[in-house]
Amino acid sequence: MIIVTDAAKDQIDKSRAETNTPDLPLRIAIEVKQNGTFHYIMGFDDNIDATDSKVEGTNIIVDQSTQPVATGMTIDFVDIDGKKEFIFLNPNDPSYKAPSD
Repeated sequence: MIIVTDAAKDQIDKSRAETNTPDLPLRIAIEVKQNGTFHYIMGFDDNIDATDSKVEGTNIIVDQSTQPVATGMTIDFVDIDGKKEFIFLNPNDPSYKAPSD
């Protein structure tokens, strides 16, 4: 399961409106590099495959090869030092550091 925060959902909806793609799903993909690091890819996609999974409650899709490494991931949209960006909190990512309480 992938969790998408309200802030991320709002930004995705804003991006859909700005790019005039209100009905296209947002595809999330994770490329695992040779050295094991994860590279996250996002984009609106009209090429939907029967093996794609939809993130519950959203218009986001994930391809079959990404599903195993995306399970348990949270997508958020945050302000880091004045720069707003999407972040991927993914416990499957070798560089992931769990937030400290």
